[in-house]
Amino acid sequence: MATIKEAASEFLSHKRVAVTGVSRTPGSHGSNVVYKRLKERGYEVFAVNPNAEEVEADPSYHDLGSIPGGVDAVVIGTRPEIADETMRECAELGIKHVWMHRGPGGGSVSATAAAYGRERGITVIDGGCPCMFEPTADRGHKVMRVLFTLTGSVPRQV
Repeated sequence: MATIKEAASEFLSHKRVAVTGVSRTPGSHGSNVVYKRLKERGYEVFAVNPNAEEVEADPSYHDLGSIPGGVDAVVIGTRPEIADETMRECAELGIKHVWMHRGPGGGSVSATAAAYGRERGITVIDGGCPCMFEPTADRGHKVMRVLFTLTGSVPRQV
């Protein structure tokens, strides 16, 4: 097992990242925050929303397989029941790094998706947010990381 810091560092070392669940209504979803932060920090980031052609003034892809050139890592920011389907798609496409977003509440974490991914050699971070770790962190997310680690929303190891 890796520590959360080690797993986050490895995940964030990949520069082609898809974010699922990015919404057409930007203020309504945490995936939009993750998407924009990764983009601001120089990542080549791809929004995935099966119901949108465009989000955040960028093209949106209906699924991971439709992203030209593929991606190295995926942030799952959808409801947990959709995470299972996304994890299967990651396994089929050979994507080896997946982060299931979780702040307060249940977030996108699915125990069955995490188990499925790990059984197939995928490094799964099942909680927390990429914005809580360098090089994408800000002060507010760092504070949330401490608090959510104490409550179990951010795993200590993955």
